[in-house]
Amino acid sequence: MSALGRLVPPPGLTRRLAFQSVLLKTGDGVFNTGSAVFFTQVVGLSIIQVGVGLSIAGVLSGVAAIPTGRLADRIGPKRAWALGAALCAAAFAAWPFIDGFAAYVVMVTLYSIVENTAEAGRQAYVLDVVPPAERIPTQAYIYSAMNVGSTIGALLGGVALAFDDTTVLRWLPIATVALFGLDALFVTRLPAAPRDLRSREETKVRPEGPPALANRGYLALQFCMGSLWTNQTLLSVLIPLWLVQETDSPHWLLAWLFGTNTVLCIVLPQLTSAGVRTLEDALRRVRWSAAFFMASCLITMVTHSTTGLVTALLVWLGHLTVTGAELATGSAGWMFQARLQDPRRRAEYGSVGGLLSQLGGRFAPALYTWLAMEWRHVGWMVIGLMVVAAAAGAHPAVRRAERFAEEYFPDETMVANLS
Repeated sequence: MSALGRLVPPPGLTRRLAFQSVLLKTGDGVFNTGSAVFFTQVVGLSIIQVGVGLSIAGVLSGVAAIPTGRLADRIGPKRAWALGAALCAAAFAAWPFIDGFAAYVVMVTLYSIVENTAEAGRQAYVLDVVPPAERIPTQAYIYSAMNVGSTIGALLGGVALAFDDTTVLRWLPIATVALFGLDALFVTRLPAAPRDLRSREETKVRPEGPPALANRGYLALQFCMGSLWTNQTLLSVLIPLWLVQETDSPHWLLAWLFGTNTVLCIVLPQLTSAGVRTLEDALRRVRWSAAFFMASCLITMVTHSTTGLVTALLVWLGHLTVTGAELATGSAGWMFQARLQDPRRRAEYGSVGGLLSQLGGRFAPALYTWLAMEWRHVGWMVIGLMVVAAAAGAHPAVRRAERFAEEYFPDETMVANLS
């Protein structure tokens, strides 16, 4: 198969799921590109208020994560996904009319809750309908498609920003409403998952098996994975800040860095996830992720003392290696979702796992920036060692979660037949 052929999902459900991901992320990217300007110039918030509102929304949506995940398991993953997607579109329809901090907090909190519901349903749906042997390749295609959608959305959002007009910005969310509405409609036309086909009486029964919170190994693993995912903080926050404040590299190099990351995350997921068939394969990717992350820290920290072309090349190499960490973490996480979630409670596991993952990485923007800027070389080494420690902690967590699965999880074919 040609390199271009590897980027196109095979016909059937995988291709439909990839197309849905492009729709979703295009709508997301259109608004996110201009969101900072929208919230400050249209809604009238300060940067501090924007940050505080997002923090409040994060806490409240985290509290709601477990009940919304359990709801998704009761009503079925596709129903939860479609409902959440439709509510996301409805929430964006309200943004042009929001004024002031209180209304902003209410809306961003409601949106976070329905977005988490949709995502829990989506993750559970993919695992329910895709055969085990095809799950990792399908997730890789979806990841590539999401990056394509984010790129298209960023370009469209950039066009809106180019007008430099408050009226255009005020109505920018309507473009996202249209795309999210198409996304919700597209989801409703996907085939039902086995658990969506249960009778009305069956949906009133609580799913069998112990709750996700009882699976301590899985909770610990998701916390560790959240720390591994702080590679996103290096990509989007720390390395750009370091380039601007601590090196002599031209600022336009940032565009090259982000462009390289986007292209690689579109082209490479199928390649980097190939061969991930067991939990041991996934743990190997965890070790790769930590190695790439540490390499990025060591490479980037020396650019404080270099000049000219050498600095530019090293900064680019540091960004390249942390992209390797991102790709390795993704392929490991997909296997953990496929093998270590109770098939009767996948949406609940997805919600709980997302919450623990956020907790495992919530500290990164502030702490990493402080360590690198204040402690310099030592700070970069501490950052790298923190992620190495998380990777080490993931290994016993996986073993404990695997024992839990062997003791309490049913065979997937039995679940499908009973649904």
